[in-house]
This record gives sequence, C-alpha cells and structure tokens, in this order.
Amino acid sequence: MDYPNDQAPGAPVRSGIPEHGRVPKYYAVKARIDRLVDELGEGTPIPTERDLSERYEVARETVRQALRELVLEGKLRRQGRGTVVAGPKLEQPLSLASYTEGVRRQGRTPGRTLVTLDRFPCPEALAAETGLGRGEPVWHLERVLLADDERVGLESTYVAVDRVPRLDAEFDPDSSFYAYLARQGIAFGSADERIETVLATPREALLVGTPPALPMLLIHRVSRDTEGRPLERVRTLYRGDRFSFTVRLDG
Repeated sequence: MDYPNDQAPGAPVRSGIPEHGRVPKYYAVKARIDRLVDELGEGTPIPTERDLSERYEVARETVRQALRELVLEGKLRRQGRGTVVAGPKLEQPLSLASYTEGVRRQGRTPGRTLVTLDRFPCPEALAAETGLGRGEPVWHLERVLLADDERVGLESTYVAVDRVPRLDAEFDPDSSFYAYLARQGIAFGSADERIETVLATPREALLVGTPPALPMLLIHRVSRDTEGRPLERVRTLYRGDRFSFTVRLDG
C-alpha cells in the first residue's frame, strides 16, 4: 500500500478506511467532516446538519452520528444550539509536575473551584494504599479543575493531617497544592500512577459539566516524599475530549 502524501503521522492510516472501502456510511461522512474541521479555526461554527446532509448527500441522522463521535473525540464542541470547532486538546505531562505547570506551559490560565475540604479518620482501604495508619486524621481536598474558566476535570487529594496540619487555614483552594507543599518544606521524591478510561458518575458529570456518556481519563496517583514516606493519594478525572497525556521515554 502506498503511503498517502497527506497522511499526518498521528492520524489513522488512510483515515481509518480499509482497503476494500466498505465502511459504515456515517464513518465516511465523519472523515470528510474531520477534514473540514482541520480547515476551520477554533471557535468557528460548522455548517448545520441540514447543510452537511445536502453537501454529502446523506440522511441527517447519518450526519448527526458523525458529529456525535467528533464531539466525543474533542474535535467539536456544542455551543448554544450550534456546534463549533473545539481547538487542540490540553497536553498534560505524566510527571511530578503540577496541573498548574502543565496548563500554563500551553498559554492557558489554570484555576480550581473548591468542592469540599474536610477531615476524617483514615479508612482501612486508604491506609493499605498509602501506608498511613488506620484511623489517622486525613484531609480530603476536592476541586474542579479549570483551564481559562472552562471546567476540564475533578481532583480528589488525600493527605495526612500530620503533614499539613493547617491546610484548612493556610491553603488557597484556587492555587497549586504542590506549590503549597514546597512552601512547607515538603519535596516529592517518587510516585506510582495508573491510568484508565471510565465514564463519569452522575455527580462527577454534574460537577465537571459534561454528559455522563462522555469518556473520561482517570489517573490514580500515590506519591512519596524524598525520604520515601507516603505523602498523598490523588484521584483525578480529566475530560477525555479536552485532554491528552505525554511522557518522555529515555533508553
């Protein structure tokens, strides 16, 4: 098979269309709309379903299914009663850098909205994951993640009260938790992370402002300080249509 001259390195080969050419009609339409999206700028409205169905000579339901998938993939987003080009996804590095650093590197303004900050005795399951003592006082910090005031994720952080006893009095919930730890003289040493794809719960979808059917990227992180002591347990949910993750691998 000849390599297409216009094939982008990160795109599906031949736009995902097999050599025999037999694909669902909506997918062929989706590939054509995808090329149209590439020609338009971020925030540009795309033609209406009626216009697209006439342009590609297919039923409106075929166009509607193609648009649904492009919305789920983050290529398009709903705006009012129309649909516009969504623009590039946020790239978050898989590292011990904070969410704040990752968003700022892309010229976006990070932010957070506090959902809850409370303390409770460490349950057995959390103790087993982090090495904390069962019943030891633990803070739970839950915040909605923002990028240019757009809700893009939901983060839950668990940390021993003993490590940051004045978290409720000294910490600004709209700021970086990692920067706060640094000011307390606490440095990160290592972390274990696990990534999976999930659907948001009804509560999570409401907080993040997404439909429950939207795929989400879920990252579990257990961090330790430079002495190997447990530091935090984080559960972060990112919108699958607005985020991608990067990592550098050295041989």
